[in-house]
Amino acid sequence: MVSGARHHRYTYQEYLAFERSANVRHEFFDGEIYAMAGGTPTHAAISANLTTLLGSQLRGKGCQAYTSDLRIRVLETGLATYPDVTVVCGRREIDPEDRNTVTNPVILVEVLSPSSAVYDRGEKLEHYKRISSLREVLLVAHDERLIEVWRRGEDGAWSRSEARRGNLTLTSVPCTLEVDEVYRDELASG
Repeated sequence: MVSGARHHRYTYQEYLAFERSANVRHEFFDGEIYAMAGGTPTHAAISANLTTLLGSQLRGKGCQAYTSDLRIRVLETGLATYPDVTVVCGRREIDPEDRNTVTNPVILVEVLSPSSAVYDRGEKLEHYKRISSLREVLLVAHDERLIEVWRRGEDGAWSRSEARRGNLTLTSVPCTLEVDEVYRDELASG
């Protein structure tokens, strides 16, 4: 055991330089860089279904659905991460420190996994709630038909609801998600 070992804390600019040369994605928070785990086929399929469903309904409506290739940053807390699906309406607001990072999502979607569910439902959700443009967060279970919806009300308060079947109507964008379509072909083949 080495005593007195120093742990390097990264700046956001060091993180961005590291990320440009990395072959896997990383999350950044409070001077720390965290590798993001690779997803399962089920996780990838649910994410693709959601991107397709949202993207097709948003076409021509001033909003765009993005895959997990889009990095978002919570300016108030410094968290930089790659949600599974991001929806931005209107003009993209760019991170003042990085032109490839967006700061104004309206909807963020995380497909949960056993290793990320506690973090996504807890600490990460609390970071997301600090984004002033954000209106809805969807937490999508990977092992059962369950979509948790966190919604910001007109008064700024967040409320939780869930959908297990039928249709889920989003309030921040003109979209309806059919739960069976979100999970199309995936839970049966799991």
